[in-house]
Amino acid sequence: MIILLTVVHSVVCLFLVIVVLLQSGKAADIAGAFGGMGSQTAFGPRGSATVLSKATTIAAGLFMVTSMSLAIFATRSAGTASTVLERQSGSLSKPAPAKQAPAVPAGQPSVTLSTEDGKQSKTIPLQLPPKPAEQKKQ
Repeated sequence: MIILLTVVHSVVCLFLVIVVLLQSGKAADIAGAFGGMGSQTAFGPRGSATVLSKATTIAAGLFMVTSMSLAIFATRSAGTASTVLERQSGSLSKPAPAKQAPAVPAGQPSVTLSTEDGKQSKTIPLQLPPKPAEQKKQ
């Protein structure tokens, strides 16, 4: 069904482009070239609808209907995932494994960080600069 609708949509697009390009503008007559009434009025002299204008109206209506139909089919077949990443691999549905902090040796200075609710804590060893060598007395 989607393939048939896509083909119809493509044909309607091409037909609409051709029909619009074949039409002449409102002020394309000889009076419009010399500042006649056709180019000076807001709507211009309006005659009966030509075959090309009727074809343009019908093609534009079909274009809108096929566009909306394709959009509806695309959203229905997208599934229940709320983001593109969830549709791709489902990577957001599984939490990432927590990284384990290296164990701090006894006697080494460290800092313990915890969340505001106190549920998670992490101990980080401090990297102290090496002690300078004792200066020799002269």
